[in-house]
Amino acid sequence: MKKFRRCSLNDKIFYIIMYVVLTLVFIAVLYPCVFVLSASFSSGTAVQAGKVVLFPVDFSLEGYKAVFHTSSIWLGFRNSVFYTAAGTLISVVMTITAAYCLSRRDVPGCNGIMLIFTFTMFFNGGMIPSYLLIRQLDMLNTVWALIIPGAIGVYYLIVARTFIRNSIPEELLEASMMDGCSDFMYYVKIVLPLSKAVIAVLVLFYGVGYWNAYFNAMIYLNDRDLYPLTIFLREILLVEQMDPATVSDPEIMAKITQMAGVIKYALIVVTMVPIMLIYPFIQKYFVKGVMIGSVKG
Repeated sequence: MKKFRRCSLNDKIFYIIMYVVLTLVFIAVLYPCVFVLSASFSSGTAVQAGKVVLFPVDFSLEGYKAVFHTSSIWLGFRNSVFYTAAGTLISVVMTITAAYCLSRRDVPGCNGIMLIFTFTMFFNGGMIPSYLLIRQLDMLNTVWALIIPGAIGVYYLIVARTFIRNSIPEELLEASMMDGCSDFMYYVKIVLPLSKAVIAVLVLFYGVGYWNAYFNAMIYLNDRDLYPLTIFLREILLVEQMDPATVSDPEIMAKITQMAGVIKYALIVVTMVPIMLIYPFIQKYFVKGVMIGSVKG
């Protein structure tokens, strides 16, 4: 407050406008989360009637009971955990390894290889060629169809490469080589421990991406036993939007619509919880990793 009083009039106006705008943005982002949480603890009648605004109405756990007593939800949850864990592990290992190799200035053709990677950010074959490729590789209706095609994100590769090149001096490599350290041991014992910040960021970005992914599953999977949680969430959304003309009994339609609304919000909360639990553990590395390369010396 004392610092604010010492500011000039123009600075005070700027700070006031900035705080007002940021507060409005914060409210706009926070309110949907609060609404979803409140709706998940409300009764189906209250949600259907639009009575839920900020706090739960007619407190009820029916939505969560329906979620946890549905076998397909547990199946989707299990599959999503596997896709997220396996996909994140493979993606982080491949990305950080490729980033280390491309960060070495003594690697022949590294700039040309990086140009090829960057080219794929702007141009790709499209959905149909990608589908044909996955089919030719016999990965249709397998877990690998959701993991292998997007194993390396070029943007994340650039971030990791920039981090390694700017944060780990080349003199460290020369010193380790003089002590008899091989390239592999240098990568494992020196590069990886010094890259914890960017690895944490990669884990967060890849993990959230795999956890929320549904489009590839919708295209490449036909077996319901392989569906991730997001596909079952999508089905619940479609049930809520079901055409009344397709249901002969109005009471059944009303019950389906009512429960689908509550289950939808409860499932959204259940879907968000794992990511919210992981984020605090890597939050301290987040800003450092994201800001890599933004300031040049």
